[in-house]
Amino acid sequence: MKIITWNCNGAFRKKFISLLDYGADIYIIQECENPDESNHADYQTWANNHLWTGDNKNKGLGIFAKPEIKLERLNWSNNFKNHSVKHFLPCKINNDFDLLGVWTHRNNSPNFGYIGQLWKYLQINKGKINNTLIAGDFNSNAIWDEWDRWWNHTDVVNELKECGIESIYHKLNNEKHGEETIPTLFFQRKIERPYHIDYIFGSEELIKMTKKIEIGIADDWLKLSDHMPIFYQLGKN
Repeated sequence: MKIITWNCNGAFRKKFISLLDYGADIYIIQECENPDESNHADYQTWANNHLWTGDNKNKGLGIFAKPEIKLERLNWSNNFKNHSVKHFLPCKINNDFDLLGVWTHRNNSPNFGYIGQLWKYLQINKGKINNTLIAGDFNSNAIWDEWDRWWNHTDVVNELKECGIESIYHKLNNEKHGEETIPTLFFQRKIERPYHIDYIFGSEELIKMTKKIEIGIADDWLKLSDHMPIFYQLGKN
């Protein structure tokens, strides 16, 4: 199975064709339009098997799959102490494993923006995360940890590890969080401002099934987005 996660930087209706040569089975796309409210016929046709969440029709989080793949939305909670966190899209893939799409937001929170949103989501749903693939734009890296904050990037990584979930890129490349050698974002599309903020995390079982994980290169993708897609492949040995 081939999977792509990518923050497309909007206008996905014009950009989805750039991913088709890879022949992915599943796409986790951040900042994409809601296909159900799009007037772009080709986009609607391509996205005939999808799930989507967002605040407005022009920019949200979508999971798209080939027609033969069963996508079942899971009823995981978004509410933490009467506050809604975003954006998270959990689903079951072919009854084989759970997939959690992620696009963390500031969400008008003075203290719990971005990685804080994921930390809150874990507090609500940690018991449901086991044989799970978590993929998307976390807007976070260990380099931004703060000493007096208990919901840093590193705290989230550690909580996921307690659930048996680890970053596949870091695991397979033997790199530490905050010391990545391959960026996933070039801030404001500037080569001199690279960061690693997009991830695919998986259970031990899924990591063992990993065939390949690659990050797109700037020369190919900067014309479309400030984020690089992550190409992931897994299969039974």
